[in-house]
Amino acid sequence: MKLPGLLAVILFVCTNRRSSGLFHPKPACRYPPSQWCRSLEIAISCNVQKQCMEVNAIRPNQTVPPVSVTLYYESLCPDCRVFITQQLFPTWTMLQDIMAVTLVPYGNAKEIPSANSPFTCQHGEPECIGNMIEACILHLTGHSAFQIIYCMESATDVLDAAQPLYAPSVSWSSVNSCLKGDLGLQLIHANAAMTRALNPHHTHVPWVTFNGEYTENEEKTMSSLFHLVCQLYKGVKPPACTGAPVRLNRSFC
Repeated sequence: MKLPGLLAVILFVCTNRRSSGLFHPKPACRYPPSQWCRSLEIAISCNVQKQCMEVNAIRPNQTVPPVSVTLYYESLCPDCRVFITQQLFPTWTMLQDIMAVTLVPYGNAKEIPSANSPFTCQHGEPECIGNMIEACILHLTGHSAFQIIYCMESATDVLDAAQPLYAPSVSWSSVNSCLKGDLGLQLIHANAAMTRALNPHHTHVPWVTFNGEYTENEEKTMSSLFHLVCQLYKGVKPPACTGAPVRLNRSFC
């Protein structure tokens, strides 16, 4: 279950238990709060079935596909870094129930027939390394990758920020092995193929597609992504769409 709904359940239950003199869950509840609404059986055993039903009733219709947002970018591109940290990640933080994000680090890089250096990058060799690090993180960590990449791109030095950052499921040594082995090259080659397949071809970065299509309204994409995603979603708008996008700091990095 997503965080906003979970917080609603926890706050409701804790308030009720305080008012009745009971703060701790019933002994029969052997599950952490993050699991309370995972199934009807768990909700009943933790005495939160009513709250879980209410929360699930306002969640977006799961039969309506999320808005697919794909970003083609470069790890050291200043405009890409601004878009990731000020638009894309804050929007995804609030709207991840209705949007799916795909990151493709490659951008204006070039593949060249050289065994020693098969890629050249717009901002030099450090960017090629940054692109590959982020491609490896995306491959190895899955859902938690976006937070790691946000922390890298919002740091003063993207590459220096990479090594201390890792998801609980993957160590830096795994990322480094990907970076220095064949896997990293394969991932960047796949990103190169995805970028070359764009129609229309990208002319700059950041380059963003929605549900596989490029929009000419680039100004809105770059400045009002939150409202654009809410507008494009075909299902019932989640409560977050009635609010404003959040401003983040790096306190969790």
